[in-house]
Amino acid sequence: MHTGMKAAFAVVAVAVVFRLILAGFTGLGMDESYMIAASPHFALSYFDHPLASWWLELAARHITGSAAPIVVRLPFVVLSAVSSWLLWLITARLYGQRAAFWAVVAYSLSPVFSLAAGSWVLPDGPMDTALLAFLYALIRALGLPGGKPAPRWWWAAGLFAGLAMLSKYNAALVLLGAALGVLFDPAGRRELRRFAPWGAVVLAFLLFTPVLYWNAQHGWASFHYQGGRAEGLRLRPAMPFIIWGGEALFILPWLWLPIIYLLLRGFWRGAAARTGWLLSWAAVVPVVLFSLVGLWTSTHVLYHWAAPGYLMLFPALGDWATRWRPRLRNAVARVTAILLGGAVLILAGEVSFGIIPRLNQAFPPGKSPLLQAVDWDSVATQIPPGIDALAAQRWFDAGKLGYALRNQHIAITVFGADPHQFGFSVPPASLIGKNVLLIAMPGNVTSTYEHYAAYFRSLKPGPALVVQHLGTVLLVIPTFTGKDLLRAPPATAP
Repeated sequence: MHTGMKAAFAVVAVAVVFRLILAGFTGLGMDESYMIAASPHFALSYFDHPLASWWLELAARHITGSAAPIVVRLPFVVLSAVSSWLLWLITARLYGQRAAFWAVVAYSLSPVFSLAAGSWVLPDGPMDTALLAFLYALIRALGLPGGKPAPRWWWAAGLFAGLAMLSKYNAALVLLGAALGVLFDPAGRRELRRFAPWGAVVLAFLLFTPVLYWNAQHGWASFHYQGGRAEGLRLRPAMPFIIWGGEALFILPWLWLPIIYLLLRGFWRGAAARTGWLLSWAAVVPVVLFSLVGLWTSTHVLYHWAAPGYLMLFPALGDWATRWRPRLRNAVARVTAILLGGAVLILAGEVSFGIIPRLNQAFPPGKSPLLQAVDWDSVATQIPPGIDALAAQRWFDAGKLGYALRNQHIAITVFGADPHQFGFSVPPASLIGKNVLLIAMPGNVTSTYEHYAAYFRSLKPGPALVVQHLGTVLLVIPTFTGKDLLRAPPATAP
């Protein structure tokens, strides 16, 4: 094994250890708990995202019989190691093994890739792995950086493009950019005269058909939801810069700045510099699109949405890092590793052992930042007898509570205008005749009663559910006990 490869393997191994610490010693976040609670069965697709991440956590649960955080997160940790290996292969082929080492280092130090996508139950991890596999197959098909094209690799590119689309919808933005990069490259355009590239497109489309079928059966719910995120008429000229600033923090500013430089350089050099040209095109659509959407939409643009675009430039970033002054480059890498590793250890230590004295007591109930990182398991023993279902008014509350009740035979749903996957897995109409514990937050308890009382034979105050962490109260949740649901409430908030 080459020295550079051994060093990269060591970096990946250390990164995986820290991801396992994060996965095993912290509770599931809001989105993660939601995915576990809202996906009791395998399906051809789901409301928020396609099937890949849901199937991975479901498979982990079914194989082990457990839904512990380390179990459901383990497939995503494994995929992070696969992504590192793919990034090594891509960069070593395009720029050499020294560049490949630094690309893997940068990936392992970037919080959004190494920790969020690399250890949490989110669609981003499977998407990143599939997109990197697609990129590797594409450069092999095109013969980059200076070899002979290998048409059979188009089929692999089509396979991994389809898998990327089965992971998360915004993978399409990277695939679109890559297609434009090939189209605007004279040498790449010649390859489009073959059947293989078009066969690859057909293969990717066929792989995506389960998602299309599910949506056709459910009123195209996913596409309406995802497309609706760009709606709104609220002009905000500064928002693109705020979005880029948030993305820089997620990636790390000292990685983000050279990535932007490399993106622009790839276009400046033009199609003659084929490698930089292709990588820039693969990156540019999500990087630019989400910042532009922020100009007018009233929807909050999340900073990780553009992350797959930035990932496509990590091979070029690894090459650029080889030309840094070694002492400065190595110092930046060491300090970043210490800060990131320290943050993981502190978070895991606080969640599992409370290593920061009286941190929980510094916040009033309902305001602790640990509510995201702590499982709400304490409520599991507080559910009164005779309850058939629990209904929250927000999907993320339903997710946290549903995960806490994962070992109980209680259905979880959402009464309100935004139920997400719960509206399909447990629609409120399926609970007619059942006794429901109604979560009376957010908002005023009185308004909750007035809004929902008419839909039950009787609705009375229920027990307060107390979320505790190491003996400290983090959240008190008011409830109502509804006897005999008469009809499904309308999809409106109280």
